[in-house]
Amino acid sequence: MGKKLQLLALPVAAIALATLTAGPAQAADGYDRCHAGYYCLFSGLDGSGDIVEIKSDTPDLGALNMADRAKSDWNRTSSYIHLYSEANYGGCSAVTSPGGKGNFFSAFRDFFDSVRVGGPNGPSCEVTFSRSVTDSHG
Repeated sequence: MGKKLQLLALPVAAIALATLTAGPAQAADGYDRCHAGYYCLFSGLDGSGDIVEIKSDTPDLGALNMADRAKSDWNRTSSYIHLYSEANYGGCSAVTSPGGKGNFFSAFRDFFDSVRVGGPNGPSCEVTFSRSVTDSHG
């Protein structure tokens, strides 16, 4: 009877060893943390640091601990994203186009306090050369 138990234990031990040696799943990092269908703000450059994922108008980024903290973004929606310098869509605004991703212009880092998904743009934060609205990326 001792031989039977010993033979059964070997395959189980081999399976357990194979499971232990398999590497852990790779966690997403940088921009890849932003899920499809969301607009994401990051507190660091190149999608690093803290992240917030937004699906609808957000009048106060302070409620998400991201007011005046964002340095980069990724717009994974089909809408234009309007970024405002003040809470409740006040101050001036810039825009991130659908699919837009990157670091904000240096003047726009740690600058935005509210986000509107789609809809009208507010007064431009800077004079632009190619469009009537200010693009947020540099």
